[in-house]
Amino acid sequence: MEQNANHARRKKGGLITMPFVFANEVCEKLAVVGFNANMISYLTTQLHMPLTKAANTLTNFGGTSSLTPLLGAFISDSYAGKFWTITLASILYQILTISAVLPQFRPPPCKGDEACQEASSGQLAVLYVSLLLGALGSGGIRPCVVAFGADQFDESDPKQTTKTWSYFNWYYFVMGAAILVAVTVLVYIQDNVGWGWGLGIPTMAMFFSIITFIVGYPLYRNLNPAGSPFTR
Repeated sequence: MEQNANHARRKKGGLITMPFVFANEVCEKLAVVGFNANMISYLTTQLHMPLTKAANTLTNFGGTSSLTPLLGAFISDSYAGKFWTITLASILYQILTISAVLPQFRPPPCKGDEACQEASSGQLAVLYVSLLLGALGSGGIRPCVVAFGADQFDESDPKQTTKTWSYFNWYYFVMGAAILVAVTVLVYIQDNVGWGWGLGIPTMAMFFSIITFIVGYPLYRNLNPAGSPFTR
């Protein structure tokens, strides 16, 4: 009976989960990189923020985003596991992209030679809260996605050892291609077509990444949290 149970568990994971993992990675990179790459233009042209204030905001956002993966990895390893950490983090980042799309969170466009109206205190509060949630979301996604994909292969099975190497090769290829599209095509759309499409596409991509990732749940190998060095 125990052998049958082990055999049933081993059926999960493997190459069949890769389309879901890669689809999530592509859409997530389109959303995250597509939004971050041109955020300075968004802050100065859409929120009418002074350049120095916009640069300081991005510096604080970038610094926070660099620290939050430590928190995301700790939560994943100690309590929630990779799947739920990635899912919750993606939803948090979705809030950032939605807040950027909705027009009521931006001041009215500049009219002719009139001085541009800067964002109100309420609009700035929404921006800062959204950036904080985006940093937390990025901290949950970045340390977990690549490891979660590797978890789909059983290292104790000699037949899956080479598949793990193939996974890493394809993962970084797919990630690089998504980043290339984000910093070229999406930035071009934002600068030349309009911010409606330029922010709408990352928002839809982030939503699609969450859906595809959740749909694949029955196929995943979800390993229990093994614990963090801080909790052992």
